[in-house]
Amino acid sequence: MTEIRNDWTKEEIEKIYNQPILELIYQAATVHREFNDPSEVQVCTLLSVKTGGCPEDCAYCPQAARYHTDVKVHKLLPTEQVLESARIAKENGSTRFCMGAAWREVRDNRDFDRVLDMVKGINELDMEVCCTLGMVTESQAQKLKDAGLYAYNHNLDTSEEHYDDIISTRTYDDRLDTIGNVRKAKISVCSGGIIGLGEQHKDRVGMLHTLATMEEHPESVPVNALVPVEGTPLEKQPKVSVWEMVRMIATARITMPKAMVRLSAGRVRMNQEEQALCFMAGANSIFAGDKLLTTPNPEVNEDAELFQTLNLKPRKSFKNGEPAVEFQQIPGANL
Repeated sequence: MTEIRNDWTKEEIEKIYNQPILELIYQAATVHREFNDPSEVQVCTLLSVKTGGCPEDCAYCPQAARYHTDVKVHKLLPTEQVLESARIAKENGSTRFCMGAAWREVRDNRDFDRVLDMVKGINELDMEVCCTLGMVTESQAQKLKDAGLYAYNHNLDTSEEHYDDIISTRTYDDRLDTIGNVRKAKISVCSGGIIGLGEQHKDRVGMLHTLATMEEHPESVPVNALVPVEGTPLEKQPKVSVWEMVRMIATARITMPKAMVRLSAGRVRMNQEEQALCFMAGANSIFAGDKLLTTPNPEVNEDAELFQTLNLKPRKSFKNGEPAVEFQQIPGANL
């Protein structure tokens, strides 16, 4: 039985990460099968409920107000529009619905009250509801929990050493503090990062080390490949190769065996074979739908074909300890 560890050293993780790729995939696949059903993949939908105009300077993000991109700014969406999007997502096979707002931090105002209403409404649909709203305090995290929030996403983005090259408007400790506040409220933590930001391999190892040595591993670990956007400082970054994604996914799987490892941004640039390699290496979660906040994503029908080809099935919601709800497949969908 593989031991769940929180005392990994960077040297141990680096050794895992740098293994010959086929050996790494084999080891990750073995660990994956010990803790998860390899035929199951969690299907999530991400909706930007408030887009653009963000005061931060994340070098990869087209929603930063200081960059000149094609992102159209819109205020917080009407509650009923968000709930209708969640209903459609459920009909299309998603069991987790994530809402993102381009805020630096949550403020105790009417907009936050409206988000709480959205959380309550989506929770009533028997979907896992997740938010990514920027920094939150202990009391705000508790309000989200009381409204029925299942998970909160707050990515580290990169290693602590590389972080200042990417963001100056929020510290690494700020991110860790928000994750701590989410934990105190007993909300599931979703935290990962982005590769392709100009970091070194040691930075990727460093980010995984931070996640894998938390007192509790994040329940979800998104692995994103940068999608360069014109107008941002990282617009000319080269495409991340599938082998780099496989190394990150496999190392995350080995060091955090029970986590949902999500194949996130960048998947639209992968063919079926490349995505299959990622699933083989331990990925067991994806975002479905044609957009991730503001960047492209494979459409639902493409994912239906992918699931049929690979004989995958959607993971039921609330599988970790809470009553599962039966997955209702829509006519004509093969997810």
